[in-house]
Amino acid sequence: MRQRRVVLSGCSGGGKSALLKEMARRGHATVPEPGRRIIAEERRTGTRALPWIDPASFCQRAIELAIEDAAHAKGATVIFDRSALDALIWFDRTGTELAQTTRQQVLSLGYDRRIYLTPPWPEIFESDDDRKHGMTDALAEFEALCDRLPQYGFEMVLVPKRPVLARANWFEAQLEEGAAA
Repeated sequence: MRQRRVVLSGCSGGGKSALLKEMARRGHATVPEPGRRIIAEERRTGTRALPWIDPASFCQRAIELAIEDAAHAKGATVIFDRSALDALIWFDRTGTELAQTTRQQVLSLGYDRRIYLTPPWPEIFESDDDRKHGMTDALAEFEALCDRLPQYGFEMVLVPKRPVLARANWFEAQLEEGAAA
């Protein structure tokens, strides 16, 4: 049986990580966001592939880490907090060159065709030491996902704005529906 690779993406500060944490608590296989792990590593090593210093290097590293994540993911269904698609779409959005072989590798990672997107939710959005951008940048990122994902053949499903437990119940129902399809 083929592994399901379910992507949870969307607007920064839209509650993805909280939902992923609840899904893990419920026993689902999850993979944390590459970006936050890259930032932690860059701070530890003192290197500069940070989104506010060198976004192209950061996004290239995000693709590399997401490819590693996909290769090492365990479980029949794995939920990814963001994916290589997010970084690929950053390259598209900014017009920054990306090798065609890398682009093809990202598109062949076997992510489910249905991508779950957290919509903009200004009431819960917060900047922090790892998310230095504001709501305007988060909206541009979300709009780019909405624009490009269908062009790559993905269907977008908006995650409803609900408390975390209600969102997790909804998401589990979505996963069950997708498994039956």
